[in-house]
Amino acid sequence: MLLSDIREIKADPKTVWDAILNPEVLKECIPGCESLTGSVAEGYEAVVKQKVGPVSATFTGLVQLSDIVEGRSLKISGEGKGGVAGFAKGGANVSFEPMGGGTRLTYEAEANVGGKIAQLGSRIIDSFAKKLADEFFTRFQAAVEEPEDEVVTEEAVADSGEKKKGWFKRLLG
Repeated sequence: MLLSDIREIKADPKTVWDAILNPEVLKECIPGCESLTGSVAEGYEAVVKQKVGPVSATFTGLVQLSDIVEGRSLKISGEGKGGVAGFAKGGANVSFEPMGGGTRLTYEAEANVGGKIAQLGSRIIDSFAKKLADEFFTRFQAAVEEPEDEVVTEEAVADSGEKKKGWFKRLLG
């Protein structure tokens, strides 16, 4: 299944680029991600828990960033095994383009599954894959656009005089 979309992100291209390369941001944006360790150069080991229809599984696998053209484009690909549930693999070609007031992010994603999950049928799988891609890029856009003054941290609640900081700003800082 091939999915594609365009997101207009209200952040400058450098901020968007830095975010897509940040493992903490990726971890927060991957739905069901329990852990993500590694580096851009070596790839990341990920543990992701998902429920597809009636099948729940914890997938362990690799996430790689490749075909990197600094500030312009990259490919995100992942492959995971979920034990008796089967396997999932997919990837997205992502490009970044400056636009007035922000960055245009375009992606084309493809997903494949096998094993018990594949027996659920293409309608359920296709719907799930679309939902997963949409959720990742929605979370990514929200993380990058999140205004610093709208985020209330635990420290800010405890001490209302302390400056509020967005989690994304702390991750990149």
